[in-house]
Amino acid sequence: MLDFSEMMLQERQLLSSESSELAGKLRVIAGEQGVSASPVDRLATCRDYWPMGSLWFLEGKAPALPDLVVWPADTAQVAAVLALAGEHGVPVTPYGEGSGALGGAIPLRGGIVLDLKRMNQVRELDGENLMVTVECGLNGALYEEHLNRRGFTGGHIPQSIRCSTVGGWLACRAAGQFSSRYGKIEDMVVALEAVLPDGTVFSGRRVPRTATGPRLDHLFIGSEGALGVITAATLRIWPCPEERSLLSFAFAGLEEGLEAARLIIRAGARPAVVRLYDYAETGHHFPEVKEAGGRCMLILLIEGDRRLAAAETQMAREAALAHGGVDTGCGPVEHWLERRFNISLASKLFRQGAVVDTIEVSSTWTGAAPLYRAMQEAMLAVEGTALASGHYSHVYPEGAALYMTLCGFPPGEKADYYKRIWSAAMETCLSLGGAISHHHGIGLHRGLWMEQEHGGAGLEALRRVKQALDPGAIMNPGKLGLEEALEWRK
Repeated sequence: MLDFSEMMLQERQLLSSESSELAGKLRVIAGEQGVSASPVDRLATCRDYWPMGSLWFLEGKAPALPDLVVWPADTAQVAAVLALAGEHGVPVTPYGEGSGALGGAIPLRGGIVLDLKRMNQVRELDGENLMVTVECGLNGALYEEHLNRRGFTGGHIPQSIRCSTVGGWLACRAAGQFSSRYGKIEDMVVALEAVLPDGTVFSGRRVPRTATGPRLDHLFIGSEGALGVITAATLRIWPCPEERSLLSFAFAGLEEGLEAARLIIRAGARPAVVRLYDYAETGHHFPEVKEAGGRCMLILLIEGDRRLAAAETQMAREAALAHGGVDTGCGPVEHWLERRFNISLASKLFRQGAVVDTIEVSSTWTGAAPLYRAMQEAMLAVEGTALASGHYSHVYPEGAALYMTLCGFPPGEKADYYKRIWSAAMETCLSLGGAISHHHGIGLHRGLWMEQEHGGAGLEALRRVKQALDPGAIMNPGKLGLEEALEWRK
């Protein structure tokens, strides 16, 4: 039986007497059932889906453990917990459903994991003004289902929708599969409610596009729990689409498919889904499409008002055919819709000793194809790599997001291999002017390249913001590259 006694990244923990005393004070705030020091609860909230954390778990090792888990019921309880933690200098790691991919939920210095799933209410649906206000712990699939029943959509459908929360989306600047039409999560935010590390609660105003100075609430988008805790959000919503059109085309190469996608977006069309797969992923995902053999598949999903959808469908078809696309019908898109949440293969490969991960970056249109080729070459050059494939998953007028998938069977330590292949990918991305993340965020692991991403002055400015809002450094320490994680370095 696995005992999880080995902590791979733990930097600090409370003494048993300190933990017991703190638990008593926390129970006054959150109730007897709202606080736990149970090993099973601490294990359940000690990690996310970061592959290294998963690999360690399979070996009976935990990345790090919190001392206590707290389930606040409302914003007032969050504020009281943070004020108490600040008074005692105890670290706090906010936790949604643990679907992050970069170790952002690992409590490096123990302390409190603030599990926010009890805060799961829809506070107000304003259909006339197309806004909804929800609490941070609301599950993504339940959020979308709530809106659909009332004739609306949130437009945010990440692969993790069934195991992620609205607060998690905001904290990591997430993107959904339909982002080319509805935008990323930051495009949907009207206002946020959040709690600062000293327990101060503040709310942004629920009015459109204010010009009243910097928006403090918007500063929390992408903050990954390092500045405080997002407790609620007012988000834009849309009427459920009247019409949906499914199109797919097979191209001789990535360049032709990218050019077709670029021109579709440049003309003003906004398909909800634009995904272009390389040769390897086309063969893996669409083996039954004979016309796609040895080609790159582009799938498009267009939805909205029937007149707009018809016009966009015509525009997309003309652009694809003009660049040599072979029409492969709606079947590939239907296949993708059926399979898009299935990640079972990765779990099987983990158990066979593989290291499997995904790396999403973004680039301008001119850099999109060169970035893919250079990253693929650099990753395949790392000893042990069996696969480095990719597709473009989100497109905008100025460029696209590249999503690379890797699989390796390292000859030595898995952690060493993991760092080498990520270093190859990140250094290549930075050298070609790409951004090191598009929607997974930074967490623990990507923090190793934050200074190169932002420059020394840029990262120092972020550190000053952190120091101003969190002078006690209690919020999710070791993340976003704002301070060094002692047990995880390049």
